[in-house]
Amino acid sequence: MQTRAVIKFIGSVYERLRRSPKRVVFPEGTEPRVQRAAARFVKLGLGTPILLGPRAAITEVAEREQVNLEHVGVIDPAQAEDLPHFCERLEKLKRYRDLGPAMSESIMIKPNYFGAMMVQYGHADAIVTGAGEEASSSLRPLLQLISPLPHLKSVSSCMALDLSNKRYGERGVMFFADCAVIPEPTVDQLADIAVETGLTCRLLTGMKPRIAMLSFTTHSSGRLPGPAKVAAAAALARQRASQRGVEMEIDGEMQADTAILPELGKKKAPHSLVAGRANVLIFPDLASSNIAVKLVQYLAGAETYGQLLLGLGRPCADLSRGATEDSILGVAAIVGLTALENRKPNAQAST
Repeated sequence: MQTRAVIKFIGSVYERLRRSPKRVVFPEGTEPRVQRAAARFVKLGLGTPILLGPRAAITEVAEREQVNLEHVGVIDPAQAEDLPHFCERLEKLKRYRDLGPAMSESIMIKPNYFGAMMVQYGHADAIVTGAGEEASSSLRPLLQLISPLPHLKSVSSCMALDLSNKRYGERGVMFFADCAVIPEPTVDQLADIAVETGLTCRLLTGMKPRIAMLSFTTHSSGRLPGPAKVAAAAALARQRASQRGVEMEIDGEMQADTAILPELGKKKAPHSLVAGRANVLIFPDLASSNIAVKLVQYLAGAETYGQLLLGLGRPCADLSRGATEDSILGVAAIVGLTALENRKPNAQAST
């Protein structure tokens, strides 16, 4: 059953991406899991993966792990033709002005910074990082060098899950957010997280997002601060989705069981179009979302793909250090597919 589910979800992503293959850059070029995923990316016809790092070190790992890197791009940032050009652009950014050539080069030869610059300026279509680094180290270059979407005030993330139990979500596919970036989101941020995750759900499944804004109560009459905040975020998210002409159902505040169990949804929220049918779950804070996704992944055997970053002008993903070869490959395909929807020119990084 699980194999069939993977084919239905991630297999459909592969099929769509094959029609328009993309270039995905992996800053952690010496990581064996990344190399194996890159080799499979080529074999599946999904595009051109680009590994960053010292060429000799990448080759040594590939030979030791018996990974075929034929048709896989390899770039050593320290030796790259684009290095002077990228250093020049780095020094134009407010944060990096007056660094001087030596300091700017010392930053740009770091694979995460070089990879972020590649994506920002169109040398690659998407970036996947984080398999071997703490989130703070892998996220920082992306946030600093890749332009944000103009209509959003903050960056967040979502996780795609393919559940073994197909009763839930969209034939077993669900989206959890924000599981990685914002510890205590405001009402404004929760609303943005909901709408952006809903758009990701539609892109990857083709189905209407049914978004449950979660709390420990369901449509409560009391005014406890937590549930009231979530209810306000749900109302704001509906308003923003309507303003943007995006069709999605959004409801909350709502308990998790009410969101996913049809009978309970009918009982507790009989007039809701989301209760009992949710395919997107928006958590009130980072603690609850991160805990939830780990429990579902390991106790329920869900296939997970993320973290998919929301709010940046280029497709980016920041992996968990526990990411498997399969999940790295899947995330690379997802950000590649997202790049198909990312053809409109974005503003360059703020100078």
